Formats: sequence, C-alpha cells, structure tokens
Amino acid sequence: MQDTPPAVPDFTQWPSFPFEGDLRVKKLDDPVPVEPPRKGEGSRECVTCSAPDEAYIWVGERWRVRAMDRPTGLPMVLILETRSHLDLGDLPNLLAAELGVMTVRLERAIRSLDDVARVHVNRWGDGSAHLHLWFLARPRGYLQLRGTFLSLWDSILPPIPEAKWRENLALVAAWLADFGGRPLAEPPRIQWQAPSSIASSIPDTDAEAAPETSVIEAAEERPIDDEPADPNVDAGADRSALGAEQDGWDDGDAKAPSPGEVPVSGAETGRPVVEEATENPTPLAGSAAAENASDGDAGQQPKVPSPRRPDDVAAAKPTTAS
Repeated sequence: MQDTPPAVPDFTQWPSFPFEGDLRVKKLDDPVPVEPPRKGEGSRECVTCSAPDEAYIWVGERWRVRAMDRPTGLPMVLILETRSHLDLGDLPNLLAAELGVMTVRLERAIRSLDDVARVHVNRWGDGSAHLHLWFLARPRGYLQLRGTFLSLWDSILPPIPEAKWRENLALVAAWLADFGGRPLAEPPRIQWQAPSSIASSIPDTDAEAAPETSVIEAAEERPIDDEPADPNVDAGADRSALGAEQDGWDDGDAKAPSPGEVPVSGAETGRPVVEEATENPTPLAGSAAAENASDGDAGQQPKVPSPRRPDDVAAAKPTTAS
C-alpha cells in the first residue's frame, strides 16, 4: 500500500501566505539521535560575543541592538542581544526583568517610525545559543503582510532605499539613547557637491547587485549541518568561559546580587530599579564616543559645519600694513 501524502495545510489559503500554485508537503526526515551544537555551544565559537560595539546601532551596559548588514524588504529589522553569553532560560531574575523593559522600549522606538503599523517580536534560537530577539516592522496599510509569514515577506519584497533605512536606524538609536546607552547609527550624510554631469548621477544598472540578506537567511537561524565542529577544539569547553555568569551579572567587576537581595539604587529617587539599571552606561575605553565625550555630552553626534563661501574666506584673512 503506497503512502498517502498529507493534505496541504489550510494556511496556504490565507491571504498572508506568500506563495500560490501547486504545492506539496515535504517528507519529514527521521529524528536525529543527538542534536548538533549551536553557535556558541560546546566547542563552537560565539560570533556575537566576539562582535565589537561598532557593529551595533545602540549599546548599553548589558544589552546591544544591531541591524542587518543591508536594507531588506521591511522598514526595519533589528535584533536585541545580551552582552553576556546567556540564553533565554539562563537569564537571572534582574536580567529577565530588564528583558521585558528592553522589549517594550525597542518596540515603541520602531513603532514611532513613519509608515510602521505593527512590530512583530520573535525568538527562535535554533542557530545560535546567544540570546537574540528579532523585531520586524510591518509597513502600515499592507494587510497581506499580517501574521506569521512576515519574516518570509521580508526576503520577497524589494529592499527599501538605503538612505531611508539609515535614517530609520539613526532614529531608533537616538530614541533608545534617551534612556541611556550610546547611539552608534548615524543618518546619511548630506552631499554638499552636485554631480559634475547628469551621467554621473545615474546609477550604474549594469553593476552586479549585492546579495540580499533577510531574517531567514541570517547566520543565527541557518542550519549548521554543513559546518562541523573543529575536532581540534575541546568539545567539553564550558560556555561560562565566554564570560557567562549563570546566577548573576556579567558586566566587568559588577557583583552579582545574592538571593533575596533587593537593589536599593533607585530607592531614594522612587524610580523602578529595572528602569534605572539600563541607564547611564559607561562608554567603552578607546571607542569614538568615549574619546569625543566631555562634560556629559557623550553619545551626541558632532554638528556639521556650514560650507564657507570664497568671500568669507577672503574676508577672514588678516591684512598686512603697506
């Protein structure tokens, strides 16, 4: 008796389903006896832990926010990560409480952008053991993008203009910086000089387009069957060697709170402790923000000087007595 293929699920008839035509369900593979390690697990290196702050649009003491390496089909796709090498179930109580604060804060920042109707928050975690939450913005008015297929539409839709994408990144980073941390995303710079000819302002359509990257193609979510672990590395390496503290903070010399201990840093001001924990981070030594910071103006973007005309330059020159 031949096997009867399963029926196509009902969601293929939903308006939000991005495909049409004849479909068939793939055969489910047999389960593996042992699941392969994720990135940052066992002997596999954690790319997130080794990433510098300059790869992010906003950084704080315990959290960092990064974007894709180029524009995608959605107005905004961002990733919230912990500095410590922890997964969702490994978070201590205070970091777990901060996760709720940061999730709400980042959702509001993305929803404040023009033409953004909803923000989808997702967590998969099958590719990387380092906690990362996805924030996907659904453009306003596009009802076909509602629901669970938004991450698929992100790789189907044409990428948004890069100038608009960079402007959105700078706005979100500045919104988060109002509560602390350092914004690292900058808006697109103004082109002061006009093109020398009309031909120079026309983009080269023959140039090879850069490959697109989307949520489902990101390194954190890719299958890793084709990336075997290095046999020369000790397979029993403990994840805590990367800086993770299972029962406390992982911020330099900060001391982990003992069980039952309540922080008192916000007692005098009456502000919530979790809110206060995400504010006023110390700029990292050697970074551009730390070098430019003075008297509380760290994290602010430098002002662009106005272009000087030739008459102003001539008037500024000192005159010599004849």
